[in-house]
Amino acid sequence: MQDSQQAPLLPGPARRLAAWCALLLLVAGVVYVGILLVVEIRTAVVPVLLALLGTALLGPLHRRLVKTGVHRSVAAGLTCVAVVAVVGGAVYIVVAALIDTGDEIIASLKQAARGISDHFGAAGTSLDDLASNARELLRKFGGTAASGVISGVSVVGESIAMAVLALLLVFFFLRDSDKAAGTLRALSPRGSADTLEAMARRALRAVEGFMRGTTLIALIDALLITVGLLVLDVPGAAGLGALVFVGAYIPYLGAFISGALAVLVALADRGFVIALWAFGVVLAVQVLEGHVLQPMIQSRTVQMHPAVVMVTITAGASVAGVLGMLLAVPLTAAAFGIVQELRTRYGDQDPAPSGPSS
Repeated sequence: MQDSQQAPLLPGPARRLAAWCALLLLVAGVVYVGILLVVEIRTAVVPVLLALLGTALLGPLHRRLVKTGVHRSVAAGLTCVAVVAVVGGAVYIVVAALIDTGDEIIASLKQAARGISDHFGAAGTSLDDLASNARELLRKFGGTAASGVISGVSVVGESIAMAVLALLLVFFFLRDSDKAAGTLRALSPRGSADTLEAMARRALRAVEGFMRGTTLIALIDALLITVGLLVLDVPGAAGLGALVFVGAYIPYLGAFISGALAVLVALADRGFVIALWAFGVVLAVQVLEGHVLQPMIQSRTVQMHPAVVMVTITAGASVAGVLGMLLAVPLTAAAFGIVQELRTRYGDQDPAPSGPSS
């Protein structure tokens, strides 16, 4: 007597593995197509992302102004004017410091490279060539990074247009922030409004905490390292401190590069002993950041493992260059906030117990 059912072609474990592989391929394909679409419309996406980060950073100030009785539109306008003044002043200080001390820093790096070439031969010569062409490399790198975001027209003009668009979006996002929850609930599928609103609020809090905490930590790091370099009489201390502040927005990698640059400048102009002291200053500041500032300032925000941060930065750089490196970590913080909200809502739910056996 033949079996009425045919035996399965693959055993159960193989079928489950095939199902998981198909699911992973489907998810990877959707993510890849989404990235391609974002890259194609990057000139519109980038201002929106920057505006969201700016809104997350400026939201508390806007809310305080509204609580004091200022009209929402006026409060949003005052907040945007304040951020333009602060960012413009900070950019001016950073650029002026780099212009004033850029020649000094590059000359110190060339001297350090020549000293290394005396001990290591060809390797030092290549370092000398790199230091000699630092400005040209920086210009080419900046052009390459900008062309990844803006192409076909003037980089400066498009950058200004994107900055203006981002600022206008910050104004509208701040002014209409009280309507965001209602709009999200209206667009949500039936029964999911509460969950989606909670996820959005958790993501916004994560980005707010990251932006405020990173800015404060960057300022403290830059001030401490600048003071230490001034005490050690290292040339270009102001410019190196400015690089530390900017580099702090790229976790781990930015601090490593700016700190190594400070130590090299100290080695070139002040000798091995002062370079060791400069290394000690940079290391002490990084230890203070990792063990005191980060836990104290960002204890209420999303905490990400350093390996996750490094992978995120690498992925952001591969997609959008320097801008991708800057945006990758706060966006990942938002994603972690959403995951935490989902775990809070659904992770602790136990399966329904089975009925008692008769």
